[in-house]
Amino acid sequence: MPGRPSLAGRSLLLVLRPISGMGGGGSALKVCADHRGGINWLSLSPDGQRLLTGSEDGTARLWSTADGQCCALLQGHESYVTFCQLEDEAAFTCSADCTIRKWDVLTGQCLQVFRGHTSIVNRILVTNNQLFSSSYDRTARAWNVDKGQVSQEFRGHRNCVLTLAYSAPWDLPGAPCMEEALAGGLLVTGSTDGTAKVWQVASGCCHQTLRGHTGAVLCLVLDTPSHTAFTGSTDATIRAWDILSGEQLRVFREHQGSVICLELVNRHVYSGSADRTVKCWLADTGESVRTFAAHGHSVSALKYHAGTLFTGSGDARARAFDAQSGALRRVFRGHAFIINCIQVHGQVLYTASHDGALRLWDVRGLPRAPPPRPGAPKRSLSRLFNNKVGCAAAAPLQPA
Repeated sequence: MPGRPSLAGRSLLLVLRPISGMGGGGSALKVCADHRGGINWLSLSPDGQRLLTGSEDGTARLWSTADGQCCALLQGHESYVTFCQLEDEAAFTCSADCTIRKWDVLTGQCLQVFRGHTSIVNRILVTNNQLFSSSYDRTARAWNVDKGQVSQEFRGHRNCVLTLAYSAPWDLPGAPCMEEALAGGLLVTGSTDGTAKVWQVASGCCHQTLRGHTGAVLCLVLDTPSHTAFTGSTDATIRAWDILSGEQLRVFREHQGSVICLELVNRHVYSGSADRTVKCWLADTGESVRTFAAHGHSVSALKYHAGTLFTGSGDARARAFDAQSGALRRVFRGHAFIINCIQVHGQVLYTASHDGALRLWDVRGLPRAPPPRPGAPKRSLSRLFNNKVGCAAAAPLQPA
């Protein structure tokens, strides 16, 4: 808020103290139970100073990572908040009330309402002064962030659009014959109609339809340097696609249930499934190299951080695994219902649950990632967008 002292440089671990008797192997630093409904999504600002939660109670809340306090209540939506994204200077939320809202992170004031969708807005993605959205109305849309107006509408899916990712024009090959078509970049969307589609943002035209899944596409990640999309589905497979040609490159088969969430790190794909496992795959070959078990229910959330793979599950627990060996390092107990989203910042794990609580956990003492071997290629700092739907149903999703 105006006049609030700067939080930059302050450490959460210097302010918060573990709660006695909590954690079950992982110490809880703080429990934030201000929401009056389940938390559907959790977003961390790029500068790491704030968190944003979106809830079933129709509100979003901003939290300081320096002391874990709620610093703004964002009220205005007329139904539950489905998803949110936090930038350094603005917060964005979308809702079952068919709208998207932009908020001032200092005052909590609503700066803009984006109207146009005719059903639940599932996901949003803010990048390069553009806002993309997906909806149960079977469309995706591009918006001008400053004006709040639709700049493009993407129609073609036969059922609701769940997940989306964007590849900027400078990440795409500069072939002269493709220059005009790719001038605005490419948007990739996944739908309960069993397809993913690649759209030319400048024209709104469908560039490719990615067909092969036999169930709803619940999640996708995009590797921009190789212009490859990885999609996860209720058909229990992950598929890799060339988004320029539409070619299906490979199929990842081993899961026994819906693939709910994906994470792409260092040419490895991590997939969380309704079969209660996470699997690690070689992105370039589709070979399964590791299975992370020990979950008591569907795996609903994933986050890789510094050599540790964090998972959230329908069994209301978060877990930390050594990403290289697959060994279970820590279990975080305390939530009452499914964990919908997780984030990691510094030495703190943040978990958001359908029980309405945001919990902060001390992750000090977990093994750190080993230093790269001499001569090993430097990891590409590509822009990877991860979108997931926290639903384990094997049938197409229906509005709540």
